[in-house]
Amino acid sequence: MLKYIHLTDELEAGIRNGMFQQGSKLPSIQTLAKRYGYSKSTVLAALNDLVRRHMIYSVPRSGYYVVQRNSRGEGKECVMIDFATSAPDPDLFPYLDFQHCINKAIDMYKNDLFLYGTPQGLPSLIKVIHRQLADSQVFAQERNIVITSGVQLALAVLTTLPFPNGKKTILIEQPGYHLYIDHLLTHGLPVQGIYRTAQGIDMNRLEELFKTGDIKFFYTIPRMHSPLGASYTPQQKKEIVELAHKYDVYVVEDDHMVDLEQDSKSDPLFAYDMDSRVIYLKSLSKIIFPGLRIGIVVLPDSLTELFIRYKRSIDIDSSMLSQGALEIYIQSGMFARHKEQLRSLYFSRAKRLDAALRRENERSDGVFIYYPPKHPRIYTHLVLEEHLSVPQIMKQSKKSSIILEPMDKHYLPGYLQRNLIKLNASHVPEERIDTGITQLAEILRKQKA
Repeated sequence: MLKYIHLTDELEAGIRNGMFQQGSKLPSIQTLAKRYGYSKSTVLAALNDLVRRHMIYSVPRSGYYVVQRNSRGEGKECVMIDFATSAPDPDLFPYLDFQHCINKAIDMYKNDLFLYGTPQGLPSLIKVIHRQLADSQVFAQERNIVITSGVQLALAVLTTLPFPNGKKTILIEQPGYHLYIDHLLTHGLPVQGIYRTAQGIDMNRLEELFKTGDIKFFYTIPRMHSPLGASYTPQQKKEIVELAHKYDVYVVEDDHMVDLEQDSKSDPLFAYDMDSRVIYLKSLSKIIFPGLRIGIVVLPDSLTELFIRYKRSIDIDSSMLSQGALEIYIQSGMFARHKEQLRSLYFSRAKRLDAALRRENERSDGVFIYYPPKHPRIYTHLVLEEHLSVPQIMKQSKKSSIILEPMDKHYLPGYLQRNLIKLNASHVPEERIDTGITQLAEILRKQKA
């Protein structure tokens, strides 16, 4: 990494964690050079980069100052502690960097923007994605990688097209991804559920369903499951893939949180697949921003051509502008830099959330159970005593300026809904996590009484 980029990251981290307060003056160039051990020209390059990104501004003959931003802690709306929102923190979006990439993409691909692209995706982007996937232990051929307008579209196509196994029922985890559940119910598609907890799923039950349930594919979120936040163990991943092979079932793996993984030894299901049974999905909505609408699908040879044909009938091609900008964003090194920054910031919040929950769990008198993960997660869940009313807890929490979200939309109709509360800290400033968890724990204890 170039020295000025490293210094830029250091200064940006200082601004975000409050070491350099909003509206305050930064130390002089000479002071920064001495503090960080860099030349004045390196410090100046870093400062100019932060100016370009509107994080600081220059006052002639005075110095550099941190931009004063509207704080979410100001005003009525900003008092709320939001444990419900699962989208990425908009304050962390790489707006200016990506704006630069969009402008450059317009210049580079101006002729292509007036034409339909290829149904598979922008070829130069696929080459870039191919290398990125290999870093996540997803070794695929470029011909098997397809770009879609978001993962939701990829799921819709997979659900529609016929599979080589000739089966029809979709198996999903309970609780599970609410938008896919909504899609299945809206279109009246055959679907069955299998219960999942912090410990995983019942493998005997999974085998029974694979053996007798006419299962076309099993849709699963092995890593940082939504909404539970839990991950399968390596052994569980191996067993799932082995059962899929044994009973002629496909597995659709949604790896939407791979870029925020802290466990370097955690591999996707795809890495255990030796029989072309796993279809791999990756989204960028949690790492850049949801409006990008770029999804990545890795398919076996037996499904690639058919998938592209079905996709084209629904969506001729994904946005060429988005694809071109993403290619430039990755190639320039901006994506790697943003990813590391976001991973660090989210992990700091995740550790704070984990520590607060561990502390309150010890003194909760059984009112709730928290299962601490091996690596802290930005979102997780609590298991409540059965007699506690989640709607009442949500109502009381709102009075205390804490926003929670019910779990009911994450279940299929007719499936027993466990007494759970999901917690997501991606929108909660780190310094407010302790307060939010302490207040929530007190509300739960009062409910029990």
